Amino acid sequence: MRETETGLDGHVPQEWLQGRTAYGGLSAAVALHAAQQKLETLPPLRSAQVAFVGPIAGDIRVEPVPLRIGRTASFVQSDIHFDKDGDWTLGLKTLFVCMDERESAIDHVQADYPPVPPPDIGKATTRATSLSFLQHFEFADVKDVEGQGPADYLRWIRLRDRADIDPMVELMLIADALPPAAMRLVDGFGPISSITWQVNILTTTPQTDDGWWLLRSRSDYARHGASSQVMSVWNTRGEQIVTGMQGVALFL
Repeated sequence: MRETETGLDGHVPQEWLQGRTAYGGLSAAVALHAAQQKLETLPPLRSAQVAFVGPIAGDIRVEPVPLRIGRTASFVQSDIHFDKDGDWTLGLKTLFVCMDERESAIDHVQADYPPVPPPDIGKATTRATSLSFLQHFEFADVKDVEGQGPADYLRWIRLRDRADIDPMVELMLIADALPPAAMRLVDGFGPISSITWQVNILTTTPQTDDGWWLLRSRSDYARHGASSQVMSVWNTRGEQIVTGMQGVALFL
């Protein structure tokens, strides 16, 4: 990425593609990184709304725009355009909400951590043979978890090269690394496309051990070519760090 007057320009290499578009977590992470670089005094990210408007590949342009810098919350729009035959075309639209922690009379956490063992590092694998971007992650599978449904992915994941990456950018990069949960309902792998992604960050200081995060995606609706799924990320201490929801288009 290189800095411009309005944001950042860059290029998405083939190794970060998911089919004909950039992996969605990478696109969201780049949009957040651009916002952080343009607005250096932003508080920590607490919520993100991501719309996957079109396929992103090749040369890209990221243009973050502050919508409101408030005493409690700051709202930033950060869009990615890609070069389509010489025209800059919208590919990703994001809204980031950034807030510091504050004192509150409310202190409630409902534990939802699944009964899983820690990641078996000795059995961690990469999956670059299926989709290019997967070469940047390591996976440690979780087997036979009580209460796991038929459209329910649960897996330990970590980024292979995470040196000098802002922890919020790392979360955006990794939190979408599971396949859509509806894919567990079919044999093999078919064409899908994320439509929207809502992410809520539950802490201002995300931390885990050795880069491992436990990801879960569960679909409660998959029919007529569309799926809705809820998503969660925990650290190795069983603390929930991210909650989210995603809409997915199914072409199978």
